[in-house]
Amino acid sequence: MFHKILIANRGEIAVRIIRACRNMGIRSVAVYSKEDKDSLHVQLADQRICIGEGPARNNYLNMQQIVTAALNIGADAIHPGFGFLSENSDFVRLCEEHGIAFIGPSADVIDSMGNKSHARKTMMEAGVPVVPGTKDPVYDVETGEKLADEIGYPVMIKASSGGGGKGMRVSRSKDDFEFNFNMAQRESANAFGDDTMYIEKYIENPRHVEIQIMADTHGNVVALGERDCSVQRNHQKLIEESPSPAITANTRASMNHDAVLAAKAVGYTNAGTIEFILDQSGTYYFMEMNTRIQVEHGVTEMVTGTDLIIEQIRVAMGEPLSFTQQEVTPRGHAIECRINAEIPEKNFMPSPGVVKHLHLPSGNGVRVDTGLYTGYRIPSEYDSMIAKVIVHAPDRDAAIQKMRSALDEMVILGVETNLDFQYRIMKNPEFCEGNADTGFIERLLKID
Repeated sequence: MFHKILIANRGEIAVRIIRACRNMGIRSVAVYSKEDKDSLHVQLADQRICIGEGPARNNYLNMQQIVTAALNIGADAIHPGFGFLSENSDFVRLCEEHGIAFIGPSADVIDSMGNKSHARKTMMEAGVPVVPGTKDPVYDVETGEKLADEIGYPVMIKASSGGGGKGMRVSRSKDDFEFNFNMAQRESANAFGDDTMYIEKYIENPRHVEIQIMADTHGNVVALGERDCSVQRNHQKLIEESPSPAITANTRASMNHDAVLAAKAVGYTNAGTIEFILDQSGTYYFMEMNTRIQVEHGVTEMVTGTDLIIEQIRVAMGEPLSFTQQEVTPRGHAIECRINAEIPEKNFMPSPGVVKHLHLPSGNGVRVDTGLYTGYRIPSEYDSMIAKVIVHAPDRDAAIQKMRSALDEMVILGVETNLDFQYRIMKNPEFCEGNADTGFIERLLKID
């Protein structure tokens, strides 16, 4: 049993984890930068400790600082949330070296799945369908060009250690391959300290559908259904929903089966997500695995009635899963809208500032995960996401209507947000008919 958990994160996910700890009777510790000293997670935690100031590398990405804080305050475990150090295997090993439990998968599994080219190879060997592409890493333009010719244009050039849309470039012909390869490789080296690339067939405007899995240390792996994450801007998700309007019951069953297969192939434990893309014919391919809790985990919680954060903590304590595959029965429809402090009309440029007035929607089947309050200063140093509005209803049409009502009720004054943009999507015929793919936002912006 853990007695004290340090949350190595900030914002709404830190608040979410603190509340889960409270529900379990576990004390929580917040770490924070000086810029975050007035943040809600700092106020809600049982204990708090400052870990520096300035950019994230000085605080939320400072492994030694966080582990030292955990040791000084007597934390049994660290929950990394998402982003920051959540998929950093060196951080996991540092925790283990100091006798601190890491609430997530093992370092070796993170290494295995975090390297995208290695993950592709593992999935191919496990029999999970992957997008046609390179099996081994690519280090230079010349090799890449030869492989792109074999695969056939257009191709996607991706960073092996990539994520969040960084280190990704589409090449449509040999004429632009060298430029795009060099750009992607440079981005990868700057963002991840790794210039290893891989190349795969580029599928135009696919659907992006992911499967949530949970695995314990006793060999149990359960799939908790899918989330459709096709509505994206700049390769980053804006809206997630479950179930996906794009797949049949047979495809759903097959994807869940393959997700469990993928998790077992690497000896996975704790929460994870297998991401697939679907082409226009409905054929799906493995894209990547996220070895952490996802931003959009609340969508799955709404349709399954589970608490994935509590389950993560239980699994990390060595307990078996609290549910079997047969007991997971998704009900109704859930939709999540990410609310960002940004200006959609200016290429989603971040809009930090002080929240002068805040009103959050509520009611049956409406959930808001946030760290906002009136008077809170949204810092410019971190991600622009400030809230997640999640709704649940008996069917998709009712969920869309409920989301419209929730967005209409929500008020955030003092900073620019994408609230109106999200409401516009909820009224868009293409989205409402369930036909929005990853090219949807680009098409929507061209209408303006």
